[in-house]
Amino acid sequence: MRVFVTRTLPGKALERLKERGLEVEVHEGLFLPREELLRKVEGVHGLIPTVEDRIDAEVMDRAGKSLKVIACYSVGVDHVDLKAAQRRGIRVTHTPDALTEATADLTLALLLAVARRVVEGVDLAREGQWRAWHPELLLGLDLEGLTLGLVGMGRIGQAVAKRALAFGMRVVYTSRTPKPLLYPFLPLEDLLATADIVSLHAPLTPETFRLLNRERLFAMKPGSLLINTARGALVDTEALVEALKGHLFGAGLDVTDPEPLPKGHPLYALKNAVITPHIGSAGRRTRERMAEVAVANLLAVLEGREPPNPVV
Repeated sequence: MRVFVTRTLPGKALERLKERGLEVEVHEGLFLPREELLRKVEGVHGLIPTVEDRIDAEVMDRAGKSLKVIACYSVGVDHVDLKAAQRRGIRVTHTPDALTEATADLTLALLLAVARRVVEGVDLAREGQWRAWHPELLLGLDLEGLTLGLVGMGRIGQAVAKRALAFGMRVVYTSRTPKPLLYPFLPLEDLLATADIVSLHAPLTPETFRLLNRERLFAMKPGSLLINTARGALVDTEALVEALKGHLFGAGLDVTDPEPLPKGHPLYALKNAVITPHIGSAGRRTRERMAEVAVANLLAVLEGREPPNPVV
């Protein structure tokens, strides 16, 4: 059996595939052109893609009837056409538990960076503009007593809530349905009007595409913060640029739309926007664990067992 892995993965998880007698090919470049993806999947039995790879009906058809499993190296699966996979009897899996804590950590890192204007301070010092201490230099927000509004209350949202409590914040949330949690549930519009910080943890679906459009961004509490470690397309980027020019205190973005942002994009010119290159799960232990989970899922399907983390 043949397996194609669209990027090199940290750790030794891929060695398990070779130990089981599978033929494994790994793309070692930073980019995987569409044409090469289509060529490499021909005749494979298993595929391990990343969020960078659009796995649609064309890819599945090029792989042919041999393709049994798409073991995503991610928790989100919006890059895979799930309906096309179901029609072809292809199993799709993901890595839901492996990256929870690391992504929650980065959410708090972005929150602190924006609230306390950390990047502005680093730039000021590095550029030689820090000439003296002053009581009004780079005044930011104190987290204690602020209200954190979580949009989406799955594993990552709940992990962020736990961390927020340690900083003395009040937590409210919204989701498709209320959950048996101690935190107050609010409709989205009420949360946006109430929260000092809004953090996005919802999956990207047709219903959540640009969930925060211009109207909702400007419905957020004046002077509030937006944090997004979920998916860039949850937010209308053009409207966010406008909102950051006076309505919002700032934004911390680990994901963007488009991703990556092109050089010279207006968001880069805004000092109150802290942007990281989709590194929410980029702890070494976490990324190695994601590889282990993806491999376990793939092997389960190819060996005729139910995968631990099925999507379809």
